[in-house]
Amino acid sequence: MNTGKIIVAGLIGGIVAFMLGFLTFAFLLEDFFVANAGKAEGVVREDMLMIPVIIGHLAWGLFLAYILGKLSNIDTFSKGAASGALIGFLGSCTVDLIQFGTTNLTNLTGTLTNMLCLTIISGVIGGIIGWVYSTGIRDDILKELEASEDIS
Repeated sequence: MNTGKIIVAGLIGGIVAFMLGFLTFAFLLEDFFVANAGKAEGVVREDMLMIPVIIGHLAWGLFLAYILGKLSNIDTFSKGAASGALIGFLGSCTVDLIQFGTTNLTNLTGTLTNMLCLTIISGVIGGIIGWVYSTGIRDDILKELEASEDIS
């Protein structure tokens, strides 16, 4: 898998990650996570810093796209979804369980729910990346980028 294809799939994955993350954590489950917060105080920002949030989601999309495209050669939605879910589960286990064990940011219910949400979201992202790899979308985008570079 060439670098251009990985970047296109990663950016699409990052955009999907941002949208699903915002939908899940800022809208659908916001009250749930507030109710399952730990004893730590003053850790939630009143005004979210969007640039780091966007960069973080794009990085996750690129990370999944690299693993699925370069190391695993995933090229279908179902393979991408299964691999993305596994990577998301292992990644969220790592971060969430260490955070739970060392801080008071969330209780066990909040921690386990966050792990479940990130597993599902990563599965969807992985599926979309696998689907992108199986279609000509990436090739069309790359051709348009190359054409725009030739014009300038």
